[in-house]
Amino acid sequence: MALSGGCHCGAVRYQITGTPKDVALCHCVDCRRNSGAPVMAWIGCAEETLSMTKGTPKVFKSSGATLRSFCGDCGTGLFYRNAEILPGIVEVQLATLDDAEVLPPTSQIQVAERLGWMKRAHELPEIQRFPE
Repeated sequence: MALSGGCHCGAVRYQITGTPKDVALCHCVDCRRNSGAPVMAWIGCAEETLSMTKGTPKVFKSSGATLRSFCGDCGTGLFYRNAEILPGIVEVQLATLDDAEVLPPTSQIQVAERLGWMKRAHELPEIQRFPE
């Protein structure tokens, strides 16, 4: 399996080869604050399966041993690394894949920190585009 993706402006591109170890939605406070979203989708893969095909992301040490990589031009978040809790693993933001439909999440993690209203988000009315 080969997957490709990148940032919003196209300055940073990557490729993942091989089979991901996991695909999960994360509800932790750190992910929420980093993304500004109530949940983040991640692809966990072996570090050696990720290669950069264009550009070099910037790295921010967000907490403890956590390193978050992002595009220095448009700000798109891309990767998460923490060698203490996930040695040899890089987490890739699933929504940055060229085809984010190809890997649906199979679990939710850090649900102890999930926002209460996210538990029923799927029950909200659906509006196909911006409301009038």
